[in-house]
Amino acid sequence: MFDRFEQTATVLSDAKIVTPGGIVDGALAIVDGQIAGLTQAQNGESLQGAYLIPGIVDVHTDHVERHTHPRVGVIWAFLPALLAYDAVVISGGTTTVFDSLSVGASMQKQERRELLQPLVAAIRDAVDRDLFRAEHLLHLRCEISDPATPALVDATIGLPITRLMSVMDHTPGDRQSPDVDKWFWHMIRDMEVDETEGRQMMSELFDRSKTHGASVRAHCVDAAARACVSLMSHDDASAAHVDQAKSEGCAISEFPTTLEAAQRARDLGLTVVAGAPNYLRGGSQSGNVSVAELLSHGLVDILASDYIPRSPLDAAFAIAADPALPYDLPQAIGMVTRAPAHLAGLSDRGVIEAGARADLVAVRVEQGQPLVQAVWRAGKRVF
Repeated sequence: MFDRFEQTATVLSDAKIVTPGGIVDGALAIVDGQIAGLTQAQNGESLQGAYLIPGIVDVHTDHVERHTHPRVGVIWAFLPALLAYDAVVISGGTTTVFDSLSVGASMQKQERRELLQPLVAAIRDAVDRDLFRAEHLLHLRCEISDPATPALVDATIGLPITRLMSVMDHTPGDRQSPDVDKWFWHMIRDMEVDETEGRQMMSELFDRSKTHGASVRAHCVDAAARACVSLMSHDDASAAHVDQAKSEGCAISEFPTTLEAAQRARDLGLTVVAGAPNYLRGGSQSGNVSVAELLSHGLVDILASDYIPRSPLDAAFAIAADPALPYDLPQAIGMVTRAPAHLAGLSDRGVIEAGARADLVAVRVEQGQPLVQAVWRAGKRVF
């Protein structure tokens, strides 16, 4: 407990402060961008009883493409697209976001190959110019069915903002999409192509995956090891998938699609990342295991937004209020703050304690719906 601070301190008072050990009613002091500690002072900004939580750390969101690729065949100017995306991210309480960019392509959005490096350059430029409200880092989502992926990996793996890599194969029939026919009809509708063209494209995808998948995956695994970038295995569907990931040095099983895979990941000591939208929707959009089921077995370490940026915030509060699940609010908040920060090696944030970076979110709850009232990053109010 800290009761005396320099006059330069910012005090946030009348808050329900969510700490790892519980919820504390009181005030928090911020000095030089860091949390100084709890205080009895009441002369600061009143949060009027709102919850004060750490800033959310989102290790996977591909929502950036909703802004840079808003429609089929449409590419929006990168800087305004990124600024709009950043505003969505920060309004959901996320202060550290891993822009999860596709490296290579399966069937959709073939233009990803040509646009990856210009998009990364635009993100780096905005970071260097301090144009973002959230802190932006990179998560490279490497499509192993694409022979273009290795060169794209080599061009981006060594960048200072590249912190995570996942290896994924979106070829249907395995992992995320076991039902090939269902996947096909969804894909051609989404891509706006006819059946004949779609079947030709799918045949080419199967050929690429069979011919290049193993070697591309091996290249990505080696590149991550050489760059000391944490490696994720994406959409593990079986114990064999997890065993392979473990043998390759993966520390994380991201979005396991079955209970078997998640349990195997836990048994082998891998961190399990699940999608918050799955929990909020009541199940997987692809018919895979529900996150609620994984949570009930204690098989989720981290929740990521996947494609809905504010979903970690909504999911954390909903999980804490779910009588079927054994999580209180500090535990649920930890899955979207402390645990992902630890996973990404960001030891300076993700928790409300003295010395941590003052990434903070004030949240009011109305009829079960969390509403973000204010956001601070490194002590500076950004929303």
